[in-house]
Amino acid sequence: MADNVTGSRALALPLVFTSGLVAFAFLDSVRQNPSLLRAFLGAAAVLIVWNAVLLASALRTGRTLTLEIVLRKQHYLQACAQGSVLLYWGWYWRQVYDSAHLIAAQLVFAFAFDMLLSWSRRDTYTLGFGPFPVIFSINLFLWFKPDWFYLQFLMVALGFAAKELIRWDKEGRRAHIFNPSSFPLAVFSLGLILTGRSDLTWAQDIASTQFYPPHMYVMLFLIALPGQYFFGVTSMTMSAVVTTYLFGLLYHAATGIYFFYDSYIPIAVFLGMHLLFTDPSTSPRTELGRVIFGALYGLSTIALYELLGNAGMPTFYDKLLQVPVLNLSITLIDHAARSKLLRAFDPRALAQWLAPRQRHLAYMSVWAIVFAVMSAGQGVGDSHPGQWLPFWQQACKDERPYACPYLENVVSSHCDRGSGWACNELGILQAQRELDHAGAAESMLRGCELGFSPACVNANRVAIAGTWEGAPPTLDDYPIILRGSKGPITERSRAALEALACREGWPGACQRGGR
Repeated sequence: MADNVTGSRALALPLVFTSGLVAFAFLDSVRQNPSLLRAFLGAAAVLIVWNAVLLASALRTGRTLTLEIVLRKQHYLQACAQGSVLLYWGWYWRQVYDSAHLIAAQLVFAFAFDMLLSWSRRDTYTLGFGPFPVIFSINLFLWFKPDWFYLQFLMVALGFAAKELIRWDKEGRRAHIFNPSSFPLAVFSLGLILTGRSDLTWAQDIASTQFYPPHMYVMLFLIALPGQYFFGVTSMTMSAVVTTYLFGLLYHAATGIYFFYDSYIPIAVFLGMHLLFTDPSTSPRTELGRVIFGALYGLSTIALYELLGNAGMPTFYDKLLQVPVLNLSITLIDHAARSKLLRAFDPRALAQWLAPRQRHLAYMSVWAIVFAVMSAGQGVGDSHPGQWLPFWQQACKDERPYACPYLENVVSSHCDRGSGWACNELGILQAQRELDHAGAAESMLRGCELGFSPACVNANRVAIAGTWEGAPPTLDDYPIILRGSKGPITERSRAALEALACREGWPGACQRGGR
């Protein structure tokens, strides 16, 4: 429906949202952080000045501003899916819930900014759920910490500005080129990489903690189904997942280890394959084009992960940087998909007698079978072998490429969490592989201080090459070293810990558990 209003009445609405942003500034968590408070008040000030200038212009010229209320299915379905992820993830990583007011503040800022930008360029603004999927999507992948939160408002502003200002003719109509969440994510990710300031964000924590909730892969698979049914994006998701998984299988067959170390497809990448690059407005129109689009996303994720890792840069940007480039390529992809060479491979030709929704269901059925097979083969799920230390200990003994450095990183992390056994293992690796006797002595002494007696013996022998001894972890070590990539272990009974150790393949754990 539409409601025609005068300039002054229309511009009261963004002022209401701006007032909401000011109200957030009175929260204790905002007021107690001067940098965060300045970010809120600065953003509100910009919106108020902009509102005043636009109001003066509208009154002077006699413009009639129009407000249209349109509730688009793609917006509220996407928002529901993303909101579900935030709620489920937040139950296991409380930082999400603790930041709920910051997400809400971005929403009210987005509504006000989007209204003012639209009315600055034309007389009509469409009010609906549009800002929700943009804000939720951004916050599923990148947050700035409170001291730098003004950059979060800038990131949101860039997304809406790109949607409004960067457009092209797509099949006879003007449309935005870039997904309004993936574009600012890519731009700011590139800026953080070039400046080496990823520490300003929670990005590393986000990428790792999204695996904390149990059955997260299944959850993402299920919540994406409604969007796949209504908008036909199954082929993009399925081709991206399958391409990445097949590469992982080939890599494991060739090297004996896993490309992404603890998974075939990291959970944050899996999330991106379902809820980031699948915007139907910025993806190819042809079915074969969407298959190619998804495969390119999977391959580019692999390439970026390798490139970033080799350059010593954070690898969690691997799912963000390529999306705008893919958005720019959709006309070329569709052109190739319609060519005589590739037309015969178009999946739509196999089911051309089906109505669109029926085809969507057919693709979803195939995807469900593929996902079930991958789950059964540990391609996705909570129990990937690469999570567990025994796999990497054996891989290191077998001299598999990258296995020993990765094992050293893992035991170093466990040592920092308070495992004396891990500190001792770290010391042995440092002494044997790096000939770093000083570092080895320090690690072993720390293990000794944590109560792991073999580390005390090894610390006294560290100057004598080749005499260090390992020992099985103790029950006190288990809650730290058995967690893998998941969240903290809550069940601490001896029986439960030994059963978990047995499932992960720790030597002797099954016999102890049996007794």
